Amino acid sequence: MPLTDLNLDDLVDFRPTVAEPGDFDAFWTRTLDESRRLASAPTLTPAPTPITELIVDDLRFGGFGGERVAGWVTRPRGEGRRPVVIEYVGYNGGRGLPGERVLWALAGYVHVVMDTRGQGSGWGTGGDTPDPHGSGPAAAGFMTRGIDDPDTYYYRRVFTDAALLVDAVSTLDFVDPDRIAVTGGSQGGGIANAAAALAPAVKAVMPDVPFLAAFRRGAEIATSDPFGEIARYLAVHRAEVDRVFETLSYFDGVNFARRITVPALFSVALMDDIVPPSTIFAAYNHLASTDRTIAVYEFNGHEGGLTHQWQRQAAWLADRL
Repeated sequence: MPLTDLNLDDLVDFRPTVAEPGDFDAFWTRTLDESRRLASAPTLTPAPTPITELIVDDLRFGGFGGERVAGWVTRPRGEGRRPVVIEYVGYNGGRGLPGERVLWALAGYVHVVMDTRGQGSGWGTGGDTPDPHGSGPAAAGFMTRGIDDPDTYYYRRVFTDAALLVDAVSTLDFVDPDRIAVTGGSQGGGIANAAAALAPAVKAVMPDVPFLAAFRRGAEIATSDPFGEIARYLAVHRAEVDRVFETLSYFDGVNFARRITVPALFSVALMDDIVPPSTIFAAYNHLASTDRTIAVYEFNGHEGGLTHQWQRQAAWLADRL
């Protein structure tokens, strides 16, 4: 499998111009304030699982518009407040079954997995959170749902869910609210970037081969979906190019990176044919963080470092939380 983008020397210095709306911060302040006013307290219910050596709970919390979003909370037994890793899921995956992801809990953390609204039917073992919002014409998938206006765009709801999950987790009596990290792979990494920028309680961010940044470049050079959904939409809606990328600028990982000041550990794979490496470096190179690192997997595709990367994350996070 060949390199899919620029060589590493060029990627290290890659800082594309990404438009930033003048009301970016006001848009997100309004969005989050509206949903916070409607959010109800999180609830935990013991999950049906054969796992006995960890506590696994079904989580429901108030997300966008007060709508209930599902998740799992997995944690070690024992008393006291623990650090937390919140994980967001890759494109069209769901939270799956209870106990599927246990590594962070086995390492001593409270591990929270957020279901992604409306997704969960593309791979894995399913999701449980509907997205009760329609949209105008869209290409197949999620990337162009409601794309004619930032207020109706699909990821407005997802990113709001992600930030309000941080709020909810901070209130749990077994959580140390001063030690919260966010992570995720691919789409989950892009959601983690948004959460790190939008939720002040986040103290570290670990996006793994993250998606959802430098949308225009991704749509122009990616050879597969999900970036391809944008290109296909614009191939039909030929007069909507400017409006589409104006909407996407409110959700671009580059613009969130400019607002991330906490420690950040990214990863990238140079043979990734799903998320072009330059879109990842675009966000990484715009980080406001002074403590930042990117792990480069030269001969991997979108799978990235897999458990090698998790081990790196665990060692890195132990020094910061």
